[in-house]
Amino acid sequence: MPLAHRWLKLQAIGLLVLGRSAAAERVFDRMLLRWPQDAYALASRAHARALRGAVDEALHDAAALVAAHPGASAAHWFNYAFLLEQRGRLADAEEAFRRAVELDPKLDRAWYGLGVTLIRLRRYEDAEAALVRNTELQPMSPYGWYHLARVYIDRHEPDAARRVIRHLKGFEPQVAAQLERETGLAS
Repeated sequence: MPLAHRWLKLQAIGLLVLGRSAAAERVFDRMLLRWPQDAYALASRAHARALRGAVDEALHDAAALVAAHPGASAAHWFNYAFLLEQRGRLADAEEAFRRAVELDPKLDRAWYGLGVTLIRLRRYEDAEAALVRNTELQPMSPYGWYHLARVYIDRHEPDAARRVIRHLKGFEPQVAAQLERETGLAS
């Protein structure tokens, strides 16, 4: 990268460290005027925009990023999918989450996002597969387990949900208790 790019990047990083995200976003704007497909500037501006609640603007940057660099980063696809899911564009989110896990099969948060998206699409069998993979990659995180239990409830499989609740009691008793309250199931 040219020296001017590195200088602008350092300015943006410094501004972010100082908590001046609006000023950093203006630096990203300048970078993108000069280098419209720059992955760092697109990803950073998308993140800054998402943090300030400008989801549609962030989504625009994320879409430009994955279009310009489709095979570069599973994390870029995950971020894009997350924004799509936030906007209720579930079919597009599913596709983007699937691209993320294709690029990095160990990206547990993408498996989780895919599972949640598939739940919202009422595709419970596919959601189960994604959430099982998430729990294999993150066995001590309660989130995938929680949604997996909910999938079993939605599929009218109370014994499978009870097994998940029993499992959660071993390391997340509060989440297990929440599931028992929500479902009426005791493990």
